[in-house]
Amino acid sequence: MDSPTTNNHNHIHTHHLNGASTISQPSKKPKLLSSSFITPAEIHEEFSHHDPSVARINNGSFGCCPASVIAAQHRSQLHYLRQPDNFYFNELKKGILQSRTIIKDLVNAKHVDEISIVDNATTAAAIVLQHTAWSFHEGTFQKGDVVLMLHYAYGAVKKSMEAYVTRAGGHVIEVPLPFPVASNEEIVREFRKALERGKSEGKRIRLAVIDHVTSMPCVVIPVKELVQICREEGVEKVFIDAAHSIGCVDVDMEEIGADFYTSNLHKWFFCPPSIAFLYTRKIPKGGSELHHPVVSHEYGNGLAVESAWIGTRDYSAQLVVPAALEFVNRFQGGIEGIKKRNHDAVVEMGEMLAQSWGTHLGSPPDMCGSMIMVGLPTSLGIACDDDALGLRVHLREQFGVEVPIYYRPPRDGEVGCVTGYARISHQVYNKVDDYHKFRDAVNQLVNNVSKSFKVVL
Repeated sequence: MDSPTTNNHNHIHTHHLNGASTISQPSKKPKLLSSSFITPAEIHEEFSHHDPSVARINNGSFGCCPASVIAAQHRSQLHYLRQPDNFYFNELKKGILQSRTIIKDLVNAKHVDEISIVDNATTAAAIVLQHTAWSFHEGTFQKGDVVLMLHYAYGAVKKSMEAYVTRAGGHVIEVPLPFPVASNEEIVREFRKALERGKSEGKRIRLAVIDHVTSMPCVVIPVKELVQICREEGVEKVFIDAAHSIGCVDVDMEEIGADFYTSNLHKWFFCPPSIAFLYTRKIPKGGSELHHPVVSHEYGNGLAVESAWIGTRDYSAQLVVPAALEFVNRFQGGIEGIKKRNHDAVVEMGEMLAQSWGTHLGSPPDMCGSMIMVGLPTSLGIACDDDALGLRVHLREQFGVEVPIYYRPPRDGEVGCVTGYARISHQVYNKVDDYHKFRDAVNQLVNNVSKSFKVVL
């Protein structure tokens, strides 16, 4: 049987998506000559399936997948359909092991057994919080013990807190964070205050859930410092929800030092949806195990093995990590080069927009990765979440601009402050014209405020 990556229809990818007796991996660093780096024309071709009428400055929500990786996924799907029995019993686990090994090296985990592949960061959060709920039910944790999370935690994670932790008898404390934010010190100060509240009545803080890059508003959190504070204060476990991190900010499991860490690969690492990894630091023998919430035949064989086979489904997104890495390594500097260029570009575009609108950024440039918050003109009248959503829909439908809008309620005593912010992203396919289109759309709305989006809708 031909390998899906070495047949006559493909001369780019050389790795067998479904594994081999010896796993050969592409280097994280590109070995190409400068003349061989991807060209602007080739980037355009890789993303030619994007709607050309839309200024797509919202990579953060759903990511992007280049044509070469989509082609690799399609070959993997056809390979499975050609002979499903051989695929499932002889190739699937090997292919997922190859992807896990690449991820292990990308994030500097000690061992591949610490890396499991799951559908997305929401699934990873469910795995960790389900384990926490069992600890309450089994008496390892006591009723009223505390789980800490940031106020800006992702909405689905908050729902998981409700479904698992609160229901099991845990007490959830949210860490309020300032926004706009001026420094890491502000975040550290609020985190320490929340830890003090958590321990004020003799309760134990069993778990801290910390975002690496908050979603909305987006800010890069000083996770290494917060993890260290948790260790000093006796917090039992730390889970980093880093849905946006890999391909967007620096990710190093040894440096960060968390017990659990998750990130999607379909947001900023060019994989198709949906694929994420969950890092689980090796624990002493006899410690509790995590389990996939979908129980299948591999239950009890370790989370990584359980996650690699959860029944009949399309695993192709989990098998094209080698193809995604090869795409990344076509760029000068590989993923490190991409991250730096995206960061520099999104800061430049954010500052351009803020200057045009007479507003400000939501954080200093060193507290953002490939996304940044930009204040919108106050004359747009963003006074509630519905207004923010209405503006987002109007920009999409009337101007062909896709960008999330955030409403920030005024603090006590604030008058005339900026209450609407746009979260702009920058990925390799973006052009300056995308941000000019957004700028001009907002300026048109401001100039014609009597016919605002509220009236138009």
